[in-house]
Parts: sequence; C-alpha cells; structure tokens
Amino acid sequence: MGFWDKVSNIDRRWIYLMVAVATFFPMIVVMQFPVELTPEAVQLYEAIDNLPDSSVVMLTFDYYPSAMAETRPMSIAALRHMFSKDMKVVTVSNIPLGGPTIAEDVTRSIAKEYGKEYGVDYVNLGYRANYVAVMHGLATSIESIFKADFTGTPLKDLPLMQDVKNYNDIEFIFVVADNATIDYWISIVNAQYNIPVGGGVTAVVAPKMYAFVEAKQLTGLLGGMKGAAEYERLVKISGSATRGMASQSLVHFLIIFFVIIGNVAYFVTRKHEKGQK
Repeated sequence: MGFWDKVSNIDRRWIYLMVAVATFFPMIVVMQFPVELTPEAVQLYEAIDNLPDSSVVMLTFDYYPSAMAETRPMSIAALRHMFSKDMKVVTVSNIPLGGPTIAEDVTRSIAKEYGKEYGVDYVNLGYRANYVAVMHGLATSIESIFKADFTGTPLKDLPLMQDVKNYNDIEFIFVVADNATIDYWISIVNAQYNIPVGGGVTAVVAPKMYAFVEAKQLTGLLGGMKGAAEYERLVKISGSATRGMASQSLVHFLIIFFVIIGNVAYFVTRKHEKGQK
C-alpha cells in the first residue's frame, strides 16, 4: 500500500487525537495569533478609557454560566480596564441563575489584583426580579430597588453607595449579556435616560446589535470570544479569550490541512486505480 493509500485509510482516531492536541495545546503554551481589531471594539475601549479617572461605572453580568466562555473574559477585561483607571464599579445582574454569583467571584478576584476595597471601590448589587421595572427604578433611586447588596449589607452602610444614588451618578454602563436584556438597557436606559451604554454579547446575539451601534444607541460592541480577545488585546492582557481564539485558529488550520490532504489523497488514489484498470 502506497503513501496516499495509507492517508486515505487513516484511522479516524488519529484525527480526533490531533484535533484534541490542537485544542488544548494553546491552553498550556501561550501562542500569539493576530487579532484584528474591529471599529466597534475600539469604540467601546475608547469610551471607557476616555472617562475621567475615578468615574463611577456600572457593569452588568446578564449572562448564564453556559455562556461564560464568551462573556466572562469580557467582564474580566473590563474590570481590569476600569480598576486600572481607579474607577468605582457597581455591578448588577438581571439573570437569577448564576449572574450575581459570577459577578461576586469575578469582581472579588480581580479587585485583589488591584488592591481594591469592597464597598469603597466596588459593590455587587446582585439580582432583583422584573428587569424592566428595575431599570426604570434605578433612574429614581438605586436604594429603592436594592435595599442591600448581594451579601445582605444595607446600601447605606457602603461608602460608595452613599454617593451613587441613581443614573445621574453613573458615567457609563457596560452591559455584558447573552440574551435580550441588552435590548432593554438600550431602549430604556439609553433612549429614555440618555445614559451611554456599551455592549458585550455572545456571537449569536451580536449581529442584531450592530444596528444600535450605527444608530449611536450603543457605544461600542464586543461580539463573542473574538470580541473578548480584542478587548484583551486593547487592555494588554492575555486572557482566556486570547487562548481560546488561538485554539480555534489552530484547529481551523488543522481542518483546512485535513481537507487539502484528503482531497489530494482521493484524486491520487483514484488516478492510480484508473491506471491499473
């Protein structure tokens, strides 16, 4: 049996093994693949970067655990960006399952890196049902909606929340979501209360968001893991999104290689068989 015959009849388990290696290798060894920056990602980065230091910003964790591969890196990169500018961060979630817990885990972890103090530099408000009413209510009084934070501490006992009463005290809202809650942040908070809103969404949600960017109702956009990797590049960190994109790129190269080799093997063996006949 010739070389191309062996290629045509290769055990598919070897292919599965090579795909697995290509997937996990960038997770162990840092590999830098070019990440092209989109105008929407740059716009979001600049909107936050141009805010005065020590500004108060809101970061939402409107995503379920199932979407964390795409959205969690966005939250982490955003927090690192905000804390590096000494911004005060208020987090909130409109997702009851996972959102507030993810916010608690991520914010406290990143806050330790920057020496930030809970209640002074950042606060996790947690979750309240009926997000439409919540969004309207925050315009009047945050304390009227959230009597206490996620841990049960009354807002009046948190120094940061003594100065942050409603949307008027918030410079920018970065919505990280995997569902339609971002539509309401745009149609209610931006359109009715004129608060700048930026978006970070899963790849499946991103296409319909571009219309809001064009209409200037959404200040910048990150779409899927690619968008998260763009933000990581902009804030000069190499996080899970960058490694994830390296894995995707390597697997894509491998698949293209298999397609080319498979077709070459097919035509060579076919020509050989015709020659024998």
